[in-house]
Amino acid sequence: MGTTGSGLGELAGDRGLLGRTSTAERVADILRTRIADGFFRPGARLSEDGIGGALGVSRNTLREAFRLLTHERLLVHELNRGVFVRFLTVDDVEDIYRTRRLVECAVVRGLGAPPFALDGLLTAVLGGERSARDRHWPGVATANIHFHRELVALARSARTDELMRGVLAELRLVFHVVDDPRGLHEPYLIRNREILEALETGRCDTAERLLGDYLDDSRARLVEVYGGLVPDGGAAGR
Repeated sequence: MGTTGSGLGELAGDRGLLGRTSTAERVADILRTRIADGFFRPGARLSEDGIGGALGVSRNTLREAFRLLTHERLLVHELNRGVFVRFLTVDDVEDIYRTRRLVECAVVRGLGAPPFALDGLLTAVLGGERSARDRHWPGVATANIHFHRELVALARSARTDELMRGVLAELRLVFHVVDDPRGLHEPYLIRNREILEALETGRCDTAERLLGDYLDDSRARLVEVYGGLVPDGGAAGR
């Protein structure tokens, strides 16, 4: 389940993102994005030679990037086998949703008095609705992720943004296994708009309630589907 030479040729196009000083953090950013986009899927082995050559970075830089992403629970190192994109367990999914509920609902609860800066949320809602009309379901999935990132961004906290970035990147590993963006995300388009409309009218209590119900329903549906696809509930790492 590795990456083909032609795929690494595509990755080589990311070299320009590294700038003049190639750092492990920048390499990790590129790989994180590629993992989230499904370029490297759960179970894929990441070749040091292939990726290092495609990006034009040293083995030490790449290993440090792998270490960072392993700390973020996106990768797993297996002794004498290499580094792989993680398969999450069902327990991981449950924990991700507990974290999301704590963070996202707290953000809404702490917004204070309106008006709120909702342009990012509106853009995500409109993008999801447009993708649904075009029957572009991966676009619906991406717009939904953007909606939740923009929601958390209302807290204006760099630390909370970073936390949510990692949580949502992990969650996308699950989405790549289920591989049903329409079934997972289309039902929530109308709920995203309802949350947005509640915030537009300053009804934070209503928005928080809608969001909590949304996350509970999403968790239950995803656990049901994912648990049936991953042997032994995704038993450790891969």
